[in-house]
Amino acid sequence: MKKETIVFAVVALIVGVLGGVIYSNWQRDTAQPGAVGAPPSAAGVPLVNYQQQINTLEGIVAREPENRNAWVQLGNNFFGSDQPIKAIEAYDKALALGPDDPNVITDQGTMFRRVGWYDRAISNFQRAAELDPNHKQSRYNLGVVYRYDLQDFPNAIAAWESFLALNPGGSVDQIRAEIEFMKNHPPMPQTPRP
Repeated sequence: MKKETIVFAVVALIVGVLGGVIYSNWQRDTAQPGAVGAPPSAAGVPLVNYQQQINTLEGIVAREPENRNAWVQLGNNFFGSDQPIKAIEAYDKALALGPDDPNVITDQGTMFRRVGWYDRAISNFQRAAELDPNHKQSRYNLGVVYRYDLQDFPNAIAAWESFLALNPGGSVDQIRAEIEFMKNHPPMPQTPRP
């Protein structure tokens, strides 16, 4: 393999991951306008005391175990504070109370990915897309898992092409470049580790 191809692949991977993180954070911020947060700082960036919010929400769900919104917010706070297992469990409780929320299903899928449970992440993203045929984030995330975690280029291309069909005018040049790269470069075979 040429040195330029390897360098391009590494750069594309880094840019793709960074783009995914930025898009995911932007999508989560715009999809959850009612999220509880601290007042914005002078620089315009909200300061979040996750542990304080988690403590408050844990008190609420202890008193009101059927409070679906509190479970969702608790999951979001665990998500934001990088506690994926606790986020998964809180989202489980929320989904038990309201199973057809594609945003919660997608957020839980993201946490499944974070802990390396790719099959469960894929299942969640597919379910979210089935529940809401216009759900962009689930399709985008599905492409990320297939592309970066599983190196399954055909499924990554299919997921991202369905994302582009829903979001043709968005900031998607990186995704188009990734699709073009995958179409022209088959994945490198994985060698088993001893």
